[in-house]
Amino acid sequence: MGKLPPARLQNLLKDRLGKSSKDIIVGPGAGLDCAVLQIAPGRYMAIAEDPIFPAPGLPLSLMGQFTVHIGASDVAVTGVKPSHMTYTLLLPPDCPEADAAAIIESISRTATELDIAIVGGHTGWYGAVALPIVGGVTVWGYADEGQWISPGGAKSGDVLLMSKGPAIEAAALLAVVWEERLKRDMDAATLRRLLNRTAEITVVDDALTAFACGGVHAMHDATEGGVLGGAWEMSEACGLPLYIDLDAIPVPDDILAIGAALGFNIWRAISEGTLLAAVEPDAAPAVLKAWERKGIPGFVLGRFDASLPAGVVRLAGQDQPLQEPLEDPFWDLFFGAL
Repeated sequence: MGKLPPARLQNLLKDRLGKSSKDIIVGPGAGLDCAVLQIAPGRYMAIAEDPIFPAPGLPLSLMGQFTVHIGASDVAVTGVKPSHMTYTLLLPPDCPEADAAAIIESISRTATELDIAIVGGHTGWYGAVALPIVGGVTVWGYADEGQWISPGGAKSGDVLLMSKGPAIEAAALLAVVWEERLKRDMDAATLRRLLNRTAEITVVDDALTAFACGGVHAMHDATEGGVLGGAWEMSEACGLPLYIDLDAIPVPDDILAIGAALGFNIWRAISEGTLLAAVEPDAAPAVLKAWERKGIPGFVLGRFDASLPAGVVRLAGQDQPLQEPLEDPFWDLFFGAL
């Protein structure tokens, strides 16, 4: 379940991307969640799309919050401020208009908070739909020459920074759907911390804050495949080996607790809300300081190194290959709970 591994997905899409266009500066590819188009001399458009699934137990307003932030995060990793969006809301026949209104209102409120205009979309009730779903949210923004970056822009010697920590989205949503079971496995304060992490499922502030510091060459949102999957995708996108030291990262106790309780790898589970940023070594302290001022934890995760024969992950004192992400453990646990 979830996305196919990158190699299989690339094979599925090969030669099936419609008409070629000279306006495409950044197109589809591993780790490239946002396209960049040249729309005029010196003027560019960054555009991304995502689906949004509900999590029973969460308020409908949070579905609206996720819709905007998850779409906007994929644009923000280019350094471009998201400015416009459309979305498609698909509802089951028995969904009352009051529920639809709650979702629509929260989408509008969140978009307003991020200065994003909603310019179109689609809303409808359909028999093939079992739960309210945002079938797709499309977000875009504009930038001038030199005011945006590609997720594939990392350079040898760059430091890889990570915001917040691993498994942010997995931990928050699994805490919601497995709450009753987790009450038996952990104390109330730990569970409450996990449930509160739903507010952290965004990298809009992380990304725009880092980019404003300068010296940032590439950014990526660690979604499906988690931190290790996102790191592999960045390495693949720029063509540079990456050395990662997981032993150097202090993982929050609540994340460790839910990983142990539900038996999943916190480094390979979906982590919307975790930003990975390739930064010039001299600029890294400024990014970490800027995050700290915003209340965003930041860590040095590794480095891009052209002298390495292949990507390496250090864990529990041992080096192992940085591998292409396979199935994300989140999906079995999420749909199993449903």
